[in-house]
Amino acid sequence: MPKKLAAVILAAGQGTRMKSQLPKVLHPVAGRPMLSHVVKTAGTLGALPIVPVIGHGAEQVRQVLAEEPVTFALQEEQLGTGHALLCAEDSLKGFTGDLLLLCGDVPLLRETTLRELLQHHQKTAASVTILTAQMQDPTGYGRIIRGENGVERIVEEKDASRSERQVDEINTGIYVFRAPEAFEFLRGLDNSNAQGEYYLTDIVAAARKAGERIEALLIDTAAEAMGINDRVQLAEAGALMRQRINEGHQRAGVTLVDPATTYIEPDVVIGSDSLLHPNVHLRGKTTIGSGCEIEPGVVVTDCSIADQVHLKPGSVLSESSLGDACAVGPMAHLRPGTVLNGNNKIGNFVETKKAVFGEKSQASHLTYIGDASLGKNVNIGCGTITCNYDGVNKHQTTIGDDVFVGSDTQFVAPVTIGRGSLIGAGSTITKDVPEDALAITRAEQKNVAGWAIRNRQKLQKQKK
Repeated sequence: MPKKLAAVILAAGQGTRMKSQLPKVLHPVAGRPMLSHVVKTAGTLGALPIVPVIGHGAEQVRQVLAEEPVTFALQEEQLGTGHALLCAEDSLKGFTGDLLLLCGDVPLLRETTLRELLQHHQKTAASVTILTAQMQDPTGYGRIIRGENGVERIVEEKDASRSERQVDEINTGIYVFRAPEAFEFLRGLDNSNAQGEYYLTDIVAAARKAGERIEALLIDTAAEAMGINDRVQLAEAGALMRQRINEGHQRAGVTLVDPATTYIEPDVVIGSDSLLHPNVHLRGKTTIGSGCEIEPGVVVTDCSIADQVHLKPGSVLSESSLGDACAVGPMAHLRPGTVLNGNNKIGNFVETKKAVFGEKSQASHLTYIGDASLGKNVNIGCGTITCNYDGVNKHQTTIGDDVFVGSDTQFVAPVTIGRGSLIGAGSTITKDVPEDALAITRAEQKNVAGWAIRNRQKLQKQKK
């Protein structure tokens, strides 16, 4: 039977080098707060409970993670990493098993790496197992000093001898402990150091002194354990996360013309044989079907897009649903509540909002369709507007199947247009239109013969 697993995530620090009013752990990496990445990774490992230890900006953190399955612990005064773990003790009362300690500013760690760490911890029956990395320049990091029986100690840079400073294996700050023994060691620590803080590394020394085995697992890629302390590192982590996400889609059969300029957030799903051009942004819970083409500058947020859809340059879509074989853009804006049922065309400079288009209905250019329901095979002419807002309330426009709408038409909602009718260009429709009728509201045209030349002659005389 597998051992129980809990996770504690250190997320209380201020992150002064970020120079931000936003808590460091809430800064996004690939569109998701870095702390949220860590929480989700802990969740995939089956950790229960997951305990973020929060402090600076605690209420903001609580709000952002309100939907996550976590139990918060508060570190009111930041007295070191050891003290932070101790703050989680009440949340872990009665828990016996493996305790995984993660950092809220280390979002790149993979599930597979942490599984290897847990397996190594259990295989060696260690009291503490440390995730370590090799660095070409380990300056400033605690060094891992190994012996015949595992890790002998962690030596901080300032305390290391010349030979110890040559060691390139460093402490990443990620650990697995046995619980509840780890808290027993914590309570025996003191803070008699220059910073007056309690350090997790002191648990290692205490466990070693008690005759316990201390182990370490060397990570394959040091960048996975990269901590984020400033905006430069934030950008570096974002680039690494995007590279990882993009490679996953490429290996699953998606073509990215230029992966370095393609921005796909972690929860996005894309079908095979879809083609993404540079500067495409796919955000939130977006799903893209198979065989789609998404051209440069397209931004899609929380949309469901079926197969064989073509999104043309500069289009922006949010909270919309598109059926098969739709074409959108260029420069179209599909706002929340837009539904295209299939084989629709939404052309350049068309804006939609809470608009449902039946199959094969189209609005090719320069049009606003809001709070509207369109049947099948409706053609909306250039410059058409649904006038849905009276200054207080929004009203609905309903258009039946096979309606042809001439250019420069205004529908003053609420209004219903019957099936098979034709709306003359330049009309302002304020009343319902029956099926198969012609509706036209133009003023009568009047031609005044010779007026233009007489007017020009008059103007020329005035100039003299």
